[in-house]
Amino acid sequence: MSLLRFRCSFLLLTALALAAQPTDYKAKEEKIPGDPVTQPIAYSHKTHVALGLKCTNCHTMPGEGFAATYPKESMCMGCHSAIKKESLEIQKLAAFASRKEPVPWARVYRVPDIVWFNHAVHAKKSECSACHGDVAQRTVLFQEKSISMATCMACHAATGAPNGCDVCHASQ
Repeated sequence: MSLLRFRCSFLLLTALALAAQPTDYKAKEEKIPGDPVTQPIAYSHKTHVALGLKCTNCHTMPGEGFAATYPKESMCMGCHSAIKKESLEIQKLAAFASRKEPVPWARVYRVPDIVWFNHAVHAKKSECSACHGDVAQRTVLFQEKSISMATCMACHAATGAPNGCDVCHASQ
């Protein structure tokens, strides 16, 4: 096959492949409010916030702050080795801590892999409740705020944050 014929065939196949691509982006559907998320250990944010804990007391953002962590079991046991230790839920926690095994918490929010998100940057400029809802009043968590692209872009527009595609979709 001649080089010219090969190039024409390649261009034609590329054009056909591009033409076959869907033209309308359809975001993943969100059910807001979402169903309550069953966790391996019953945990009440409401109870702990009422005692004076803040989000960042338990959910740290190590390194560059891309992700917020779950608290270490040993940290929880700092109080719960003496407080409510007869509770079945605290006994489950103590078992994870004694095995030095993380509690397999179920995620409530997850942005798509194509989104670059930094918790630390957002936490400096917004309250956690802006994205996660009124967690301080919840005994059981569920997705109560949308994390759709439209919602994030509306927040960026309202706060004067950059809104270009490469802000969230570039390889950082």
